[in-house]
Amino acid sequence: MRIFLVLALGLTAWTQYSIAQPYPTRPIRVVVGFAPGGGPDIVARLVSDPLGARLGQSVVVDNRAGANGIIGAEIVSKASPDGYTVLVTSASFAINPSIYRKLPFHAVNDFTPVTNLASGGGLFLAVNPSLPVKTLAELVAYGKKPGVSLAYGSAGRGNATHLCAALLNLRAGLDMVHVPYKSAGLGATALMGNEVQVMCVTASSSLQYIKAGRMRVIAYNNPTRAAILPDVPTLAEGGVPGTVIDGSWYGMLAPPHTPAAIVAKLLAEVRSAINDPRVREKLAATGLEPDGRAPAEFKAFLENAIKRNAEAVRAAGIEPQ
Repeated sequence: MRIFLVLALGLTAWTQYSIAQPYPTRPIRVVVGFAPGGGPDIVARLVSDPLGARLGQSVVVDNRAGANGIIGAEIVSKASPDGYTVLVTSASFAINPSIYRKLPFHAVNDFTPVTNLASGGGLFLAVNPSLPVKTLAELVAYGKKPGVSLAYGSAGRGNATHLCAALLNLRAGLDMVHVPYKSAGLGATALMGNEVQVMCVTASSSLQYIKAGRMRVIAYNNPTRAAILPDVPTLAEGGVPGTVIDGSWYGMLAPPHTPAAIVAKLLAEVRSAINDPRVREKLAATGLEPDGRAPAEFKAFLENAIKRNAEAVRAAGIEPQ
């Protein structure tokens, strides 16, 4: 009994000591569930240096690519809730619950929302420049010609880039074949190399290639046109409505039961980092805007996004696996 009492007193003292320590006192790991070059990786790296400067510790990006971000998310869901391991993820996080029958975590209950770092509206529908189409109507007509076979790439099964093109396939009456890749960067490379002819892309991962003429953008999957490419019509304007999804946002999540004080510290410093004029400029160059909403607002956003994406997945006829 005396041993248990000593252990209990020791644990209490250690807990009080830990709480009393300033946060952070060592480097912070930012897990990204995708390969370098994709939107989550780009945003995480844009934010990591200014965030680290404000926290007084290194913020290290750790790419754990695989399974449409699930591998990285699982790592964070099971990490210690001490603020030293966080996740930066994308819209695919809110699609996975509808694509996979069984996830190794609950998308809401097994995480502590910190904030949405940045948002960029919709996705751009891009084609390989060798394809003889310059408009959405021309793509649809070309894709329906006898003998024509088109493939569309994505950053992984269940990724927003997959759902966007799958809805286009359905609404336009096309029969394009889906080819998933491990990241948006690899998918973009495949599009430019004509391994696939069509892909929904984010501005953050593809704007440089669009401007260089290595891929041709013919439509924008959002209710309104993008300020960054205002001459590109929306899919609805191009004659294919009913495809809008939450395609381009990048949020930060911590492990479950992370103390409110740590979340508040992270939120405050993240807000300062993403609103730094230099960071805002770099985000804008990739078609993104800083967000920084409160944890409760971000949680509500996630819950709504999961519900909306479930409806879109059913509409696109994507069978869970």
